[in-house]
Amino acid sequence: MAEKEKTTAEVTEETEENEAANEPTELEQKEAELRELNDKYLRLAAEYDNFRKRTAKEKEMIFGDAQALTVAAFLSVYDNLERAVANPSEDENYKKGVELIFSGLCETLSKMKVEIIDPKGEAFDPNFHNAVMHEENEEFGESTVSEVFGKGAKCGDRVIRPAMVKVAN
Repeated sequence: MAEKEKTTAEVTEETEENEAANEPTELEQKEAELRELNDKYLRLAAEYDNFRKRTAKEKEMIFGDAQALTVAAFLSVYDNLERAVANPSEDENYKKGVELIFSGLCETLSKMKVEIIDPKGEAFDPNFHNAVMHEENEEFGESTVSEVFGKGAKCGDRVIRPAMVKVAN
């Protein structure tokens, strides 16, 4: 029985060895700290990347909004010049001058990637057209634009001003 019984010193020594075995070594502590710091770094890098992408998208949207506001301000000038070109004039030099100004404005709008919407005869699309009148007319098909009161404009996919139209049937 003496062999099986352990002394207090032996039990204490075994307990200290078990505790030492359960405690992480300095290397394991440093590895855990390194994993934690690496995780923080990766999260920070991902957060920065998201910030950079969001900022670029916001810049693009701000530019698009500014361009749309600028073009919208010039559309009334476009309308007036278009009416002036369509009206007859006795003074050929005056008419030629108005036509040159109008073509210059059209060229500038084209460079800004602005497309004028003139939908006469096309199917009515509420995304691009604003129906202000309706008529029954057998010459046109179902939901077809029969008359354009004001041309619209779009820049890329963004509609700056919908065309004001009369819709048949």
